[in-house]
Amino acid sequence: MANTPKRKKNKVLKIVTKNHIWVNIVLCLIIAFATVVFVSLFTDAFSDYILDTKFVDEYEKVEYMAKLYDLNADNNSENVYSLLSEEGREYFITDNLGNVIYQYGENTMGKNSGYIQMPVSQTEVKKIKIYMDSKADDLFVMDDEGNMKPQPLGLLGFAFDLSEQDIDKVNVNKTTISVPMWMSFDVKGGKQVFYCKTFFRLSLSDGVFWISFILVGFALVTCIIVLMLVNMINTLVNQKRLSKVFFTDPITRGHNWMWFSFRGEQLLKKRRSAKESYAVLDLVFVKFRNYCVCHSVIEGEEMLYRVDRIVKDSLNKKELSAHYSSANFALLLRFKDREELKARILEIIDKLERIDKDHKFTFHVGVYVVENRKNAKGKPVRRKNIDIEREYNNACTARSTLEECDDSGIAFFDENLVEEQKWIDAVMERRRSAIENEEYIVYYQPKYDPKTNKLRGVEALIRWNSPDFGFKGPGSFIPILEKNGFIQDIDHYMITHVARDQKAWLDAGYECVPASVNVSRAHFIEDDLAEQIRDAVDAEGCPRNLLEIELTESAFFDDKKAMIDTILKLKEYGFMVSMDDFGSGYSSLNSLKDMPLDILKLDAEFFRGDTNGGRGEIVITEAIALAKSLNMLTVAEGVEFKEQVEFLASKGCDMIQGYFFAKPMPKEEYADKMNRKEGFEEKEETTISGEEPSEEKTVE
Repeated sequence: MANTPKRKKNKVLKIVTKNHIWVNIVLCLIIAFATVVFVSLFTDAFSDYILDTKFVDEYEKVEYMAKLYDLNADNNSENVYSLLSEEGREYFITDNLGNVIYQYGENTMGKNSGYIQMPVSQTEVKKIKIYMDSKADDLFVMDDEGNMKPQPLGLLGFAFDLSEQDIDKVNVNKTTISVPMWMSFDVKGGKQVFYCKTFFRLSLSDGVFWISFILVGFALVTCIIVLMLVNMINTLVNQKRLSKVFFTDPITRGHNWMWFSFRGEQLLKKRRSAKESYAVLDLVFVKFRNYCVCHSVIEGEEMLYRVDRIVKDSLNKKELSAHYSSANFALLLRFKDREELKARILEIIDKLERIDKDHKFTFHVGVYVVENRKNAKGKPVRRKNIDIEREYNNACTARSTLEECDDSGIAFFDENLVEEQKWIDAVMERRRSAIENEEYIVYYQPKYDPKTNKLRGVEALIRWNSPDFGFKGPGSFIPILEKNGFIQDIDHYMITHVARDQKAWLDAGYECVPASVNVSRAHFIEDDLAEQIRDAVDAEGCPRNLLEIELTESAFFDDKKAMIDTILKLKEYGFMVSMDDFGSGYSSLNSLKDMPLDILKLDAEFFRGDTNGGRGEIVITEAIALAKSLNMLTVAEGVEFKEQVEFLASKGCDMIQGYFFAKPMPKEEYADKMNRKEGFEEKEETTISGEEPSEEKTVE
């Protein structure tokens, strides 16, 4: 089912791009051929009808003369010849060797001869031998069987060409055309042949109808062919228009993604492209939406049009570009090596950055190099299974690594990104089952009083003990869950399990200290967050004062009023509220001014490097003093050295959390510390399976 959308898209592309002109051409040829055949057959049939009807009278008269001679020539030849001459027809008689026995009039018989099928009765048809006259020798043609067929246009021309001296010999008047011919009959038992001149008489109305029908028939064929040609041309024009609309982006007026994916796959699959190196690019106009907000959507679209023009003008032959969506553009570039490719991309970016003199734009480009395949002999192999959408998605994946950067940049795709994406997919696929199977484990990192080394608090931290992937720290999966909207479920999971642990330890007689649980900033969009936390803790039977709700400093940049309302409700319900990572942002002091917090946690970055006598020492000192002035407790996290502990103790820091005192540990190990009621001993070392000796990354 995964390929269903692609199959549907390919089906649509085939419909749009398929050339239907050949269907029209074949249809045109079939219709034209059928029309020509019909006209020809009808003309043939009509010609036969004309011959049959026009020769009947002539046949009967000539047959009568031949019979008269056959019956009486032996007894009284002179009388027979006289009677035959009275008919007014020229005739002659030959023996079977061709010698003329008797002749009356001029013998004008031509060379061409043939047969006419003459119906002599309703059931009988005779085959009559006809000889053309020398004056009309080419007005009839013979078919394969020797039958005579008139040529209508030739007959018409014959009528117009008649001269005055021909009129007496070839009878022509205003309404009839008479074409001379000779008809023969065997007489005297086949020993002699009687030849007599006859006439094929065609009335003007018959001729006009005959010729008109033929002309109309061929005109019909011509019209049909012309109409079909016009239809083919219209089909081609409409198909071009449809393709143009289908492949045009409405914003840039250039090519769209459909065109790019169709043409791109065509180009990459060609045999002659196999030896070329290609790269698919995802080019993004950074902060395009901000530009639209500051100006207008129309101006933003006009800027996209200009970007499309610049990109298109930067392409070489056999390279493609198209507007994908929003501020994304897809490119397909040829290159020789990566350095040349990178130089070209930088050149394009440079042009785009200077597209408007009043603004400094930035662009991110993700690059996926299309694989060149070779056979066992080292020769290039066609890319038959290319999928331009997959290649472009890889380019987008590479480009996404630049999202946190405001400057222009280029990122190439590599297999590490594939592994990262697979890991993201694995985390998202198993997120619910991990909660249902309680694969997420709560670890605890104690907080100690730097003056007495006594346990005063603890922070709850999450780990994932996956049956498939093993033991995972929060940095490998929490950012993924937070980015994909699942972090609220983790918050609920942690609050419930910490409250459950605290209740169990109380029932076991342990001296429990408040446990802080981090709540994501994404959770504060819910109006009833305080009630959700209260109900979850109460459901486990845990005293509310044993849970401390931590908010990261970045959360204070959101809806301040909603944040204050939630904090006030939490305090009203008996929970302590703290700000985590104080000093990591830019509005810390302003946040302290407005937020009614109980505890301030100093960011671990304060304790990176040397704090003795430096500016950092001054900042830490003043931050602790400020918190005390606001009746807030202070916690320093990320402390790793004894000198830092001594310094913080001297400045009045209330609690210290860090590897100097203890690493995060399983709840059983933490419970053992509470049970023995031990304070911190400097020689103590805590080893946690699966932990790196580095600063803890908590849930944000």
